[in-house]
Amino acid sequence: MRRRKVSPRKEPLLAANSSAASGSAVRSGSTSHDTPSCGLLPGRQTSNMAASSNAEQTHLQDMEEGDAGMEERDMGSDEEEEEEEDGMGVENSEEEEDNSSEDEKENEAEIQRLEEQLSINAFDYNCHLDLIKLLKQEGELLRLRKAREKMGELFPLTEEIWLDWLKDEIRLTEEEPNRDKVYELFETAVKDYICPDIWLEYAQYSIGGMGSPGGMDKVRSIFERAVTAVGLHVTKGQAVWEAYREFENAMQSTVQPPPGRILSREEQELLKAQIERIHTLFRRQLAVPLMDMESTYAEYEEWSEDGVAETVVHQYKRALQQMAKCKPFEEALIAAEPPKLAEYQSYIDFELKEGDPARIQMLFERTLAENCLVPDMWAKCTIYLDRQLKVKDLVLSTHERAVRNCPWTMGLWKSYLLALERHGADHPTVSDVFEKALTAGFIQATDYVDIWQAHLDYLRRRVDFSKESSKELEELRGAFSRSLDYMKQDVEERFGESGDPSCIIMQIWARIEALHCKNIQKARELWDSIMTKGNAKYANMWLEYYNLERSYGDPVHCRKALHRAVQCTADYPEHVSEVLLTFERVEGSLEDWDVAVQKTETRLNRINVQRAKVAEKEANVARQEEEKSDQRRKNKGDKKAQKKGQKGSRAGEKRKAEQDDYHDQWNDKSATKRHRGHGDQTTDERMETEAGLFGRKAPPGYKPAASGNKRGQQGDAAAVQKHNDDDDKPELRNDNSSVFISNLAYTLEEPEAKLRTLFETCGPIAQIRPVFATKGTFKGYGYVQFESTVSVAEALKLDRREVEGRPMFVSPCVDKNKNPDFKVFKYQTAMEKQKIFISGLPFSCNKEQLEELCKSHGTIKDIRLVTYRSGKPKGLAYVEFADEAQASQAVLKMDGMCVEDNTIAVAISNPPRRNLDKPGSNRLMMDMPHQVFGARGRGRTQLSLLPRSLHRQSGLVSKVENGTAAEQVPAAGETKPLSNSDFAKMLLSK
Repeated sequence: MRRRKVSPRKEPLLAANSSAASGSAVRSGSTSHDTPSCGLLPGRQTSNMAASSNAEQTHLQDMEEGDAGMEERDMGSDEEEEEEEDGMGVENSEEEEDNSSEDEKENEAEIQRLEEQLSINAFDYNCHLDLIKLLKQEGELLRLRKAREKMGELFPLTEEIWLDWLKDEIRLTEEEPNRDKVYELFETAVKDYICPDIWLEYAQYSIGGMGSPGGMDKVRSIFERAVTAVGLHVTKGQAVWEAYREFENAMQSTVQPPPGRILSREEQELLKAQIERIHTLFRRQLAVPLMDMESTYAEYEEWSEDGVAETVVHQYKRALQQMAKCKPFEEALIAAEPPKLAEYQSYIDFELKEGDPARIQMLFERTLAENCLVPDMWAKCTIYLDRQLKVKDLVLSTHERAVRNCPWTMGLWKSYLLALERHGADHPTVSDVFEKALTAGFIQATDYVDIWQAHLDYLRRRVDFSKESSKELEELRGAFSRSLDYMKQDVEERFGESGDPSCIIMQIWARIEALHCKNIQKARELWDSIMTKGNAKYANMWLEYYNLERSYGDPVHCRKALHRAVQCTADYPEHVSEVLLTFERVEGSLEDWDVAVQKTETRLNRINVQRAKVAEKEANVARQEEEKSDQRRKNKGDKKAQKKGQKGSRAGEKRKAEQDDYHDQWNDKSATKRHRGHGDQTTDERMETEAGLFGRKAPPGYKPAASGNKRGQQGDAAAVQKHNDDDDKPELRNDNSSVFISNLAYTLEEPEAKLRTLFETCGPIAQIRPVFATKGTFKGYGYVQFESTVSVAEALKLDRREVEGRPMFVSPCVDKNKNPDFKVFKYQTAMEKQKIFISGLPFSCNKEQLEELCKSHGTIKDIRLVTYRSGKPKGLAYVEFADEAQASQAVLKMDGMCVEDNTIAVAISNPPRRNLDKPGSNRLMMDMPHQVFGARGRGRTQLSLLPRSLHRQSGLVSKVENGTAAEQVPAAGETKPLSNSDFAKMLLSK
């Protein structure tokens, strides 16, 4: 019969070690004369128990015989069932083995593919992760170790990868002689990132080796390094401190005597020292701002027999105050989503103002642990360490981790090289780092130029130029030559350009040769090479060469350089010519002067001719482009006119049919009026020049009413005008219970349903009337009428509510014909001393951020951010305080403040006056009467042909209200016509 082998559950090694340590501590505190669990019973009770036991034994034997028979029958049936199950199990196991073998083959093929890919590109981070995952799945522990080691050489490993690796290695090396290998792995792990969990695992593992020589000291050393490295971690540091104290408490139990035993003097000293260690740990922890400090203080009060010292209480209160300052930042980090860069940056800025280097360094480490691939954060951290802490081991290790995390960033490598030189690293180390930088894979050709310049600067600083020749000088020259070859071969092959078009490296080499080595000939050779690389046409390059000759050469070579510059320069030949003439004025003879003048004139004349040809060519091209553009505009206009003509012909036919119907209807209803008004041709002509009823042209044969019925005509016109004005405004029963909705998106789908959803919380809705264009498209505004006027106040609270990315405007529904001066928002025109005006705000600033910025200066009553109609911010805001003093204080403190890299300007609100009475203002335009144009629209000229002496103040023709004509005011056009004699009298009287 087959039986399934069940392996017993294996406890982790760290737990076993810790339990063994605690078990030994308990055993050392126990005594050999412990009381037994039960004592001897009296003799009578013993005999009674013996007699009863004989009867029980007889009964038990009978039961055992019966049970034996049943067991035999059960075993027979069980064996038959198990044989059947075994037969089915064999088939299932064969299928599982076939499937597993296929999976193993697929995984092995994938592993080989990943290994080949890494052999091509070793810096493929995701490929490393996939390979490690597959090897762990297959149980290939040796290959898994090699894969992790290769990845660890190129990249810092994350906390999860390290913990998995360490647990696997602990299981592989459970024997005592192999513990040193795990210790080395832990030492490597704690260098990559500041990880409290890895330090806890390290300390826990070291507890298992306490039995070896020096094991106790090693455990304490690891705990001390742990609290130094991560003890300031606000959220996770407490776990390390507590683990350290628990360990020391366990050690105290080993030296604590049992009750009644008197300790020797040495044992008393040992116990006293152990208690002092625990006191010291409590005092150190309570001086550090950590989460849940109150529970630690309460524990110390309970543990300490002598109470808490005043100095400890004072340090604890200071740390508690500091923790209160840090708590908002910690809560922001908890609530934020990764990568939390903005929250971490605010926290770092706060700690920089506080000025505690240890806490700043710890906060940088926390930030980098979650944002290890952000080069800017590494750069900020290394700059702070270089300028503030300046601790060699800390600075160099951080630079090393920076380039391992972001190897593609040239600036980090450059800073690393400078830090190595600054802290006195040996030359092979610096050279090795530089060689690694060249293989890092920068993303720009200019990055290689910059890294070569940094290395050449380092080599130049090593040279003692007081000696004619030295090993360092030869190395410098060799590095210059190698850099040029590298830029020409490797960089140009990869990027298609050298990255150094101005030959900066060669220019620096030439200056070093001329200045330090006094080798002007080598410098000239280098400059000849520079000019042959396409730089001879630039005036600044020739002037650089001339300045070099002027400083370290002789006048002859200066003159040659300037003559060549005049012949070759294409961008600024006038400037080079002027430099040559100035040089000859100071240095040259008359013959030299004549030659220089002749050469410069000849060259400049040739340049002017070339420029004229280029200008003519460009003018021809521009003219051709303009002709093409005119032709395109003409063709477009012709097509538009053709379309308009076709559309007009169709519309004309339709209009003619409508006019015929209207003419028949007019003849039926208005025959009497037409008969009475046939005599006044002046009025007829005026009426025909107007737009006509509802904007249509009058039908053929139509004769308007006589001038005697002016009031009726004006009433009809007013009614027509009112009808046209109200086309877009649906009929509402009551304006007092309605609101006007505007600034909605034209693309809003189902606006009626959307508005109902928005406003149904304000009260019962009577009707919703969105306004649509003739083509059926939504116009972006509408009306909402409630059943009660009380709902209007609630609806107005939804003003500026964002609807699909735009602020919705909600205003009272007011008839502007009755209230022409009504405005929803009335702007102030005088100084508002309790309100400040802020400009220059970042567009991302919202009301909450602005309130947080201003609330420290007083009580805020209102905040208004100024936006465009689309809802996009303008970067302006108004903040109203409770009184003038608070507003003035805010201006003094906030003006010039930097908000998210924007410098804001703050002043007391003083809006400019809106003088509508000036000529050209809106009020004047509103007061002017509506000008009536003829059937052909505005005339060609707007000049008045009436003499100035005859001009009169024109008044309103009529005041129309509710479609009826009111009191008439005579207009200039309605006076009695004047004859020639009347004109003559008026002129002579003047």
